[in-house]
Amino acid sequence: MTLTLAILDIALSAAPWLLLGLAMAGLIKGLISEDQLTRWVGGRGLGSIVRAAVIGAPLPLCSCGAIPTALALHRGGAERGPTTAFLIGTPGIGIDSLTITYALLGPFMAVARGASAVLTAIVTGLLVGRTQAPVAAAATSTSSCEGSCSSGCAGQSKSSKPPAALSQRLARGLRYAFTDILDDISLWLLAGLLVAGALIALVPPQQLAEFGSGLGAMLLMAVIGIPMYLCATAATPIAAGLLLAGVSPGTVLVFLIAAPVTSLATLGVFRRELGSRALVAYLTGIMISAVALGLAVDALAGWWQLDISRQVEQVQELLPSWIEALALLVLVVLALRPLRRRLSAALSRPTSPQELP
Repeated sequence: MTLTLAILDIALSAAPWLLLGLAMAGLIKGLISEDQLTRWVGGRGLGSIVRAAVIGAPLPLCSCGAIPTALALHRGGAERGPTTAFLIGTPGIGIDSLTITYALLGPFMAVARGASAVLTAIVTGLLVGRTQAPVAAAATSTSSCEGSCSSGCAGQSKSSKPPAALSQRLARGLRYAFTDILDDISLWLLAGLLVAGALIALVPPQQLAEFGSGLGAMLLMAVIGIPMYLCATAATPIAAGLLLAGVSPGTVLVFLIAAPVTSLATLGVFRRELGSRALVAYLTGIMISAVALGLAVDALAGWWQLDISRQVEQVQELLPSWIEALALLVLVVLALRPLRRRLSAALSRPTSPQELP
């Protein structure tokens, strides 16, 4: 019973903020086109790398979903540094995962996570940008997601159709967020909630607190997280469970950086497209940045004597329990495809021309 209550408590706390994040992600998706991305990320040097990292951060794309967009940018003329920064910054954090981070980990960790994702993207982009260009880049299909997610490979190709009206783009973006993105993260999010509940309910805090800090723990988190496939949103409940079970904020941050930014599918595509030297620089940049930022966050938290658990409690006290329960119910209905289709049909039926008086 304790395990069930722990899972339910985390789910209720996260639900309203996840709904808000999905809505904002849908608006961003509707407002920004691939042509705009290509123009913004084009160029060379530090400025283009910073732009790619900052622009990619709020976009609603998972790790494998960022692959076809990044390849399109690279083959459209973007240098390898900006391409890498975009490929890391985009899945590292998104507006949906940032809102759920604020709800489950508090404002300090939300700011630290957002800034760390951008800094990791910039540092790694600079390292990869210094590698020698490969003699011949293999033609890599943009379908290299290998089934990891459904939405990332859809809708990425350029269209010759004239641009749609703003209202249509926004409607498509919201539909994308509450169908494709939610379908991609729902099972992973459920798994994350289960792991988080188990950590909170079953693992003694002293046990993880003893081993959950310092350089060794951070290196272990980085080694575990880099080949793993976890989207940024689904990784957040696990991070919350680790934090509440006694793991240090810096070690949790290393997990939040390493797990979402890459996957085995990303590593394979990256090597074929940019070469082995670039792959080594890519992994080195992620590893060094994640551990260095984790150590910095632990130092800041200790210096400022932050009570992360109290910050989380204050955030969760902002919303009444009935809003949390309603938001969780809405998420469950939207995440279950049969219920979502019935809801969509029920909402569209009154406006059907056949039923108008």
